[in-house]
Amino acid sequence: MTAFQSLKPSTLSREDFVKAFADIYEHSPWVAEKAYELGLDASVDQIETLHQRMSDILLSADHASQLALINAHPDLAGKAAVQGQLTEASTNEQAGAGIHQCTAEEFQRFTELNDAYKAKFKFPFIMAVKGSNRHQILAAFETRIHNSVDTEFKCALAEINKIALFRLLTL
Repeated sequence: MTAFQSLKPSTLSREDFVKAFADIYEHSPWVAEKAYELGLDASVDQIETLHQRMSDILLSADHASQLALINAHPDLAGKAAVQGQLTEASTNEQAGAGIHQCTAEEFQRFTELNDAYKAKFKFPFIMAVKGSNRHQILAAFETRIHNSVDTEFKCALAEINKIALFRLLTL
C-alpha cells in the first residue's frame, strides 16, 4: 500500500477533501463528494484504497453520470490542447506522452481520428497516456475505433480509472 505524500485524506474536512480530489476525475467533483460521504478512516490514507473507492463510485454510477464524466475529458491533441485550455493534469499527461511534439501530419491524423471516433461513439477517445508515446496512442486509436460502442464505453471507464490512479499517485 502507498501512502499519500502531501496530504492525509482521513483528516480533511469535506470542503478540503473535495477540493483536493475534485479533478482526479476530470471536471467531476461528484466522485470526490461521494467518496467523502462514505466516511473517512485511516484506510483512505492509502492511495490504492481511495482509488478503489473512487473507481467503484464511477463504475456503480448511472449511465448518464458516467457518460457526462467521459465527455468531460478533452480530445487527445485536440483544439483545447493546442490552445492551452486543458486542466493542469491533462496538460502534463499529454505533454508526458509527447503529444505536443506531433508533426503537422500527426496532428491532422489525431484530428481525423478524434472526429471519426466521436461520430461513431458519441464521446471522446479516452486513454491513460502515461508511459505511452504519440505513436502508441495513434496505434491504439486506430485499433479501438473498430470496437463496438459497448466495448469502448467500458474501455473509456477503465482508462479513466487508470488516469485517476496516476493522478492520485502524484499527491
